[in-house]
Amino acid sequence: MVELRCSPQQAAEAMPGLARAGSVALQRRQAALGLIMQEDGPVNVSRVYAGSGANLNDLRKLEEMDLVSIRERQVWRDPLDKYVFVPDTPPKLTGDQQKVLTEIEASLRAVQAGVETKPLLLHGVNGSGKTEIYLKAVELVLSMGKQAIVLVPEISLTPQTVKRFLNRFPGLVGLLHSGLSQGERYDTWRRARIGELRIVVGPRSALFVPFSNPGIIILDECHDDSYYQSEPQPYYQSGLAAVEYARYCGAACLMGSATPNVSSIQACENGEWRYLELPARILAHRDAVSSQLERLGKTGARFHYLEGEVQGADLPAVSVVDMRRELKEGNRSIFSRELFNSLERVLSDKLQAILFLNRRGAATYVFCRDCGHSLKCPRCETPLIFHTYRKEDLQCHRCGYRRNMPRRCPKCGSTRIRQYGTGTQKVEAEVQRLFPKGKPIRWDHETTRKKGSHEYILEEFISQRANILVGTQMLAKGLDLPFVTLVGVILADVGLNLPDYRAGERTFQVLTQVAGRAGRSPLGGEVILQTFQPEHYVIQAASKHDYKQFSEQELEYRRRLAYPPYTNLARMELRNTSFEHVQDESRRMAAVLRRLIAVGGRRATSMIGPAPCFFSRIGGNYRWQIILKGPDPASLLKGQDLGAWKVELNPPSLL
Repeated sequence: MVELRCSPQQAAEAMPGLARAGSVALQRRQAALGLIMQEDGPVNVSRVYAGSGANLNDLRKLEEMDLVSIRERQVWRDPLDKYVFVPDTPPKLTGDQQKVLTEIEASLRAVQAGVETKPLLLHGVNGSGKTEIYLKAVELVLSMGKQAIVLVPEISLTPQTVKRFLNRFPGLVGLLHSGLSQGERYDTWRRARIGELRIVVGPRSALFVPFSNPGIIILDECHDDSYYQSEPQPYYQSGLAAVEYARYCGAACLMGSATPNVSSIQACENGEWRYLELPARILAHRDAVSSQLERLGKTGARFHYLEGEVQGADLPAVSVVDMRRELKEGNRSIFSRELFNSLERVLSDKLQAILFLNRRGAATYVFCRDCGHSLKCPRCETPLIFHTYRKEDLQCHRCGYRRNMPRRCPKCGSTRIRQYGTGTQKVEAEVQRLFPKGKPIRWDHETTRKKGSHEYILEEFISQRANILVGTQMLAKGLDLPFVTLVGVILADVGLNLPDYRAGERTFQVLTQVAGRAGRSPLGGEVILQTFQPEHYVIQAASKHDYKQFSEQELEYRRRLAYPPYTNLARMELRNTSFEHVQDESRRMAAVLRRLIAVGGRRATSMIGPAPCFFSRIGGNYRWQIILKGPDPASLLKGQDLGAWKVELNPPSLL
C-alpha cells in the first residue's frame, strides 16, 4: 500500500523536481503522485502501477523525498467474501427441539465441569429442524467462550449450511474444503489459530482445524461414507475420530442424521451413545411460497398443527412403480407413465422437480451386438462409460482413462457396436427432448469440477432459472428446496445388489434422503421410485419412510451373518501390476493367517478369501483381499510382517 505522507500543497510544489526535466521518469512519477493525491487513504500499489505506468523504483524515489510512505497491509484470502449476510431471527423451537436442546446443554455443561460424557446421536426425520439445533448448540458453546467445528459430508452441502451459520454468526465463520485455493485454506487455518474465527464448517479435513479450545464437534449427515478416508493414508473414520478428539479435549460430540447407520443405533441401545430424536417434520417456507399457493388455489398440502403456531408437515407420499410391468405394457422409456405425467403437471404449475440417478454419463456400457464384446478400461477392467460432451466419448470413472467411441468392434470388426444403459447425462437429454417447458440443469461430478460450480448450480435452481435438477447422490444430502414438489428416482435398484454387507443400508439411506427433498413447504410433494425389485425389503421400507422397520430387519441379517455391529472386520488388500504376484502372495498370506487362527485357538475368528476384489483391477493394479471376522481380528496381525498389505478396520465398503 502507498499513502500520501505530506500535505497535498507540498506534493503539488514538489511535482517539477521528481526527476530530470522532460524525462519519461518525470511523467511517470508525476502521474503516480497525482493519483495518490486523489485518494483519501492508502491505495494498492498495483492500482498505482496500472493508472500511471510507474514502477516500484519510482515509488521508492517518492518515499525518499518524504512525499509518500509505502507499507504492507495484510488482506485475508477469505472464500466467504462473496456471501451477503442476511441476519436472521431464530425461530421458536418445538417441544421436541427444546427437549433435545436441553439434553445437549446438559452435556455441554458436564464437559465444561470436567465430566466425560457420551457422544450424542440426533435422529431426526428430513425437515425436522436438525440444523436449527446445531445453531442453538453452537450459540451455547460460543457463550461459554469456546469454539465449534461443524462437519458436512460433501463440498456440495457447504453453500446452504455455511449461509445458515453466517447469517446467525456473522464474522465468526470460516470455511475449509479441498475446493478452495491453497491461499484461502492457509489463511482460514491461520485465522482459526489466532482466534479470529470461532466456527469452522467443512468436510472431514475440517476436523483438524487448529482451534485452541473446541467446545463441540458436530457431524451433519453422520451416516455418509465420505466421512471415511480410504486414500491416502492415514485411513480413518471421521465420526470415530471426532468422538475420540472430543473426549481428548473436553468437548461434546453431536452427530445428526435422518438415516443413521444401524451400527450407531446399536451403540445407543448398548448405552455407549445417547439417543436423541426429532420425529416430526416442521412445515417451512410459508412466506416464500405464498404467491405460488395463491396462484394454484391451495391452502397448503398435508400439514397439521404441532403446537402453538408451529405447523408440522407429513413426509411426502411415495409411489413405487414396477418397471417390469412398464416393459410388459410396451413402455421402453426411462420414464414410467406415472413419472411422465407428474413431471408434466409440475412444469405446468411452474414448480420444480428433482430426478435422481446414481450413475453418470449417457450410457453405462458399450458392447458389440454381434460378438458380445464389451469395451472395458485397459487399466481397470471396468466398463467404459459413454459421454456426449467431450472429444473422447468413453471414460473410465475409476482411473480417468479416456478414448474415442470406436466405429467398429475391436474384436470382430462389426459396425453393430452400441451404447446401453442410462446415466444422468442421458436423463438430462431425455428431459430436453420430451418436455418443452423443462429447463433441466445437471449436478454430478462432471458439472462440478470447476471452483464455485456447486454454488452456481444451486443458485440457478433456487432462483428458478432451472426447474428440473438432474443428478447423482449429491442431491440426497441436506438440501432445502421449497419449490420442489416432485422427486423422481429413475432407478432405485442402483447399488442394491452389490456384494457388500452394507449395500442395502446405503441404498435405503440414499433413497430416504433424496425422497426428503420433496414436500418441505405448504406446496406439498410426492416421490416416485422406479424399480425392478418392488418387493425388496429396502424398497418397501424406503417407500414408507420406515426407518424402524428397515433397521430391525437389517440388524437381524447382520446378526445371522456375523457382520458389524455384532463383530469386527479387518480388511486386508494387496495391489500389484502383476496378477501372478498378487494371487501367490494372497494365498501365502491366507495360509499364514489360517495357521495363526489355529495356533491361537481363535474359534470366534473366521476368514473370507483370499479372492479378487469386486473391482478387481484399478489403475493398472490387480486387487485381492482377505477379510478377517471376529471379536478382535486386528490383534491377530500385531507383530506380523504385512509388507505391502493395506489393512482397514471396519471399513464402510468391502468392494
